[in-house]
Amino acid sequence: MKFSIDRTKFINQTSNVQRAISTKTTIPILTGMKLDLSESGLTITGSNSDISITAFIDKNDSENDLKIENTGSIVLPARFFNEIIKKLPGDNFELEVLENNQTLIKSGVSEFTINGLDAVNYPHLPEVETDNQLVLPTDVFKEVVNQTVIAVSTQESRPVLTGVNFLISSEGLTAVATDSHRLSQRKINITSDEDYNLIIPGKSLTELVRTISDSVKEISMSISENQVLFSFDNIMFYSRLLDGRYPETDRLIPEESSTRLTFDSSKLLASVERASLLSHESRNNVIKLEIKAVDKKATLYGNSPEVGTVEEVLDFDNLEGDDLEISFNPDYLKDALRSFGGNTTIEMSFTSPLHPFTLRPVEDRDNFVQLITPVRTF
Repeated sequence: MKFSIDRTKFINQTSNVQRAISTKTTIPILTGMKLDLSESGLTITGSNSDISITAFIDKNDSENDLKIENTGSIVLPARFFNEIIKKLPGDNFELEVLENNQTLIKSGVSEFTINGLDAVNYPHLPEVETDNQLVLPTDVFKEVVNQTVIAVSTQESRPVLTGVNFLISSEGLTAVATDSHRLSQRKINITSDEDYNLIIPGKSLTELVRTISDSVKEISMSISENQVLFSFDNIMFYSRLLDGRYPETDRLIPEESSTRLTFDSSKLLASVERASLLSHESRNNVIKLEIKAVDKKATLYGNSPEVGTVEEVLDFDNLEGDDLEISFNPDYLKDALRSFGGNTTIEMSFTSPLHPFTLRPVEDRDNFVQLITPVRTF
C-alpha cells in the first residue's frame, strides 16, 4: 500500500474519524485508525463499538491531490498517527506500508516509521440497509438534537434514559429525552411512510452534531434493527441503538395550568444566572420563585448559608393565575432557556408547588416543550 495526499484534506477527515476512537477499550485494535486504499480513493475508519465513523477521500477530487501507487489496508495507532501528520513540515505527505505492517511516513525533511496492525483483524462495520432513507435538513436536525440532548440521563442505572427517543411516522418526527428530573420534547414536520421508534444514545448524537460541518445542507438517516446510519459529505456515521422500551412521556406533560408567566428568555436567563451564583455554593443548589398574582410581581430568591442571599424582581411580559411559591434546580432552568435561543418569548406554566412546570415558546407552543420537576424544600 502506497499513496501521497494533501495533508490538510487528510487531517480534516481524520479529525472527524478520531471522534469515534477511544483510548479506553477492551479491543486493542479499536485504539487504531483503519486506512483502506482502493482504486477509487481512501476510506478512513474509526470505531469504539458504540459509534463508528468512516470518511472517504475521493481520488477524482483534484483538491485532495491523492496519488495511488499500490492499494491495500493498514490499522495505525490513532493518537500517534494523528499527531505525526499534524506536525509534518510539508503540504503533502507520502505513506507506504512495508514488511510486517511497518509504515513509512515521509514529508519534506521528515521521515517516520511506525508499527501498524493487520487490517484483517479490524471488526467489520455494521450492515445497515440504505434503500429506505429519511432526508433531514441539517440545521433543523442539529437544532432538535441540541434542544433535547440536554435532558438525557448520565446515570447508567436506566440505560434507555441515556438516549433520545425518536418517534417517526406519517404524522411527523418527535424527539424526546428525560432523566426523570426534567424532560425536553421537540416535534418537526418530517414524515415517513414507515413507523420508527428508536433510542439513540445521547453521546452519539453529541458527537454526530460536532462532526457535521456548517456547509452540509442535508443529512440522510437509515435505520436497521439495532443500528442507525447517518450519511453526509462523504462521511458515514454509525451508532448502535439502545435496547428497551422508552417510558410514555406524554402523560407527564400537564395540559392545564393555574399560573402562567410570559417573558423574554434571555432576560430570565440572566436573572437565573445571577441567582444561581449563590445557590451553587449551597449543598442543595436550589432557587425559589415567588409569584404574587394580585400584585403582578414575580421574585427569584437564591440562598447560601455560608455566603449570603440574593433577591431579584423579575421583568416579565405577562402574569396571570394564582399565587405560587416553587423551588427548583437553577441549572435545569438555565439549560432549558438556552435551548430556546436568545430573545424568544416563553410561557412558563405552573399547576402547583410540587408538580412539574413547563416552558414553551409562545410562537411554536405545540411543537416544543421543556419540563422541570420542582424540588421539595420542606
